[in-house]
Amino acid sequence: MRRFDPRLYQIGALSALLAYGLTALDFETTPARCAAILVTAIATQALCSRAWGVRFDPRSAAISGLSLCLLLRSNFFLLLLAGAVIAVGSKFVIRWRGKHLFNPTNIAIVALMLVTPHVWVSPGQWGNVAFFGFLITCLGGLVVNRAARSDVTYAFIAAWSAVLIGRSLWLGEPLTIPLHRMESGALLLFTFFMISDPKTTPDSRAGRILFAVIVALGARYVQFRLFHTNSILWSLAAASLLVPLIDALLPAERYVWNGGSPWSAVSSSSPLSSQPTLTPSAASMWRRATQRFSIAHRKWSSFATPIAP
Repeated sequence: MRRFDPRLYQIGALSALLAYGLTALDFETTPARCAAILVTAIATQALCSRAWGVRFDPRSAAISGLSLCLLLRSNFFLLLLAGAVIAVGSKFVIRWRGKHLFNPTNIAIVALMLVTPHVWVSPGQWGNVAFFGFLITCLGGLVVNRAARSDVTYAFIAAWSAVLIGRSLWLGEPLTIPLHRMESGALLLFTFFMISDPKTTPDSRAGRILFAVIVALGARYVQFRLFHTNSILWSLAAASLLVPLIDALLPAERYVWNGGSPWSAVSSSSPLSSQPTLTPSAASMWRRATQRFSIAHRKWSSFATPIAP
C-alpha cells in the first residue's frame, strides 16, 4: 500500500496558516503578492526541471513558495519574486552527491538578507496567542512524523530551550524572558517546517540529533555574541554545509519522498563512493531518468550547467 506523500500535509498545513495570517492576523503582505510568489516558485521548478532533464513535480516548489509567503517581507515586489527563484533554483544548482545542501526557503531568505537591507523576517507578526501556537505545533507535529523527521525537530526544541533557559538562569533573569523568546510563530515554523526538511537534514538519526544541537549552539552564538536577529536562520544556513561531513561519518539510507524524483532517490550508505546506490524502488526509474538526463545535458549544455545525479 502506497504511503500518502507527506508533502501534501505540508502544503495543506502551510496553506491553512497563510490563510489564517492573511485574514485574522493582518500579515504585512497581500493575497496578490502571495499568489505571485507561488506562481514564480512553481514556474522556476518547471523551467529547472526541463533544463536539467528531470520530472516536473510542483509539490516541493509549492512548499517553498508558501514558506516564503509566511516569512519573507519586503517593500520591493521583485525581491520577493527573486526569493522564490533562489529558493527553487538552489535545489538544482547547489548539490552534493545528488542531495541539495540547503533548505530552499532558508537559503533564499539568508541570501537576500546578505545582499540587500530591503528584506526582513517579521517574527512579531504572529503575536503570542497560545491557541495559534498550539495549532502550529499540532500541524507541525503531524507533518514531521509523517516525514519521519520528528527526531530533529524535538532535538532542536530541546537544545534551543536549554540554551535560552540555561542562559537566563546563569544571568539570574526571570524565566518569563526565555519563555517569551520561545513564544514565536516564526520559531515554530522554523522548528516544524524548515529544520525538519528530510531532503536537507543528515540521513542518520544520530546525525540529525547532532545537526539540531549544532544549529541551536550556532544560533546562540549569532544571537548573543554577534547580536544579530534571525539567528536560527543564519545558523541553519551555516550548519547545512556540515551535512555532507555528518553523512560521511554517520551514514544511513537516504530519505525518499513517496513518489519523489528518481535522481534524488539515492542511498548514502556509501557516501564516499563515486557512484550512487539506488534504493530498490527507484532502480528502474533511475535508468529511465539517466537516459533523459543525458539527452537533456546535450540539449541544454549551451546555457545550463548540469548537476550530477
